[in-house]
Amino acid sequence: MKRARVLPYLAVSRKRRIAVIPGDGIGREVIPQAVGVIEATGAPLELTHFGWGAEQYLKDGTTVPEDGFAMLGRDFDAILVGAFGDPRVPSNIHAKQILLGMRFKMDLYANVRPVRLLDSSLCPLKAMQPGDIDFVVIRENTEGVYGDLGGVFKQGTPDEVAIQEDINTRTGVERVIRYAFEYAKNNKKQDGKPRKRVLMCDKSNAMTHAGGLWQRVFKAVSREYPEIETSHMYVDALCVQMVRDPLDFDVIVTNNMFGDIITDLAAGLEGGLGMAASGNIHPGKTSMFEPVHGSAPTMAGKNLANPIGAILTSALMLTHLGLAAEAEKIENAVLKAVHQKKITPDVGGNLGTNECGEWIAKTVGH
Repeated sequence: MKRARVLPYLAVSRKRRIAVIPGDGIGREVIPQAVGVIEATGAPLELTHFGWGAEQYLKDGTTVPEDGFAMLGRDFDAILVGAFGDPRVPSNIHAKQILLGMRFKMDLYANVRPVRLLDSSLCPLKAMQPGDIDFVVIRENTEGVYGDLGGVFKQGTPDEVAIQEDINTRTGVERVIRYAFEYAKNNKKQDGKPRKRVLMCDKSNAMTHAGGLWQRVFKAVSREYPEIETSHMYVDALCVQMVRDPLDFDVIVTNNMFGDIITDLAAGLEGGLGMAASGNIHPGKTSMFEPVHGSAPTMAGKNLANPIGAILTSALMLTHLGLAAEAEKIENAVLKAVHQKKITPDVGGNLGTNECGEWIAKTVGH
């Protein structure tokens, strides 16, 4: 794969310090495979493993140590995370406090989700070829309905009222939109061509107040980037177009909830959630990287989970840290695995989680 141009902010010679948090369920299976692949690149990394997750919570009630988030931001260059969620913790309070805590308390405001088709066999759409689907969704990551603001009145009665607030600040909207334009300006597609378009997605015809803010800020910021073509789509129309003809998408920027929805739809175009990578970014600060899929407790312990999403997430992390050559080794090895069907059953192979990860690591090491 050809690499996008990146702007590393760390000296190449220094070891990067990575916090590794596998979490729950299949996260505890796919993250070790991603770590094995990272180590096979020979990248200058120092890995520290943390047991935060359901097991720790059930043992002593701890979700995150008192100084946990400050420690991550102070002592590490990046965080590699698996997935959180365990039926033994019905409230999933640990998942909320760890994962959303990282996003909100560490101010990781840009959720970056590349969508790339590696092989035509992975796409459910007819006649799609590698290179046809190559776009990125930039999702606002610290506001919207995920702020958990609202309440319930007269709960359990016929007159019950539930209110969920959608929070959008000028600062939050502007910085994620500017991030999207900067991403388009500084990154290229797989074929080496520049990214030239930024599309803003909202539902401003119904959500007039929040949508109005997004519309005004998008127009204002776009004037600073006259070389970038801009467009707008309502989220429902975008979902239809993403299924009918995804070729024209390049960089999409949207709010927290819509970003969550459309990126899962987009993952279906590249082979499913098991193939999807993401990064939770604050430029210049410690950022967190996680595969898109959940903890899938019913699959856990069966050697069935697809590790490629976690492995590509590790490549995304290395790119962010300025280790483009090592990231390219990983992406090329994944591409070989897909072409040679050295992959898990969900994407047309017959290997288990461990065998797939080991094959990719071995390929990287050659």
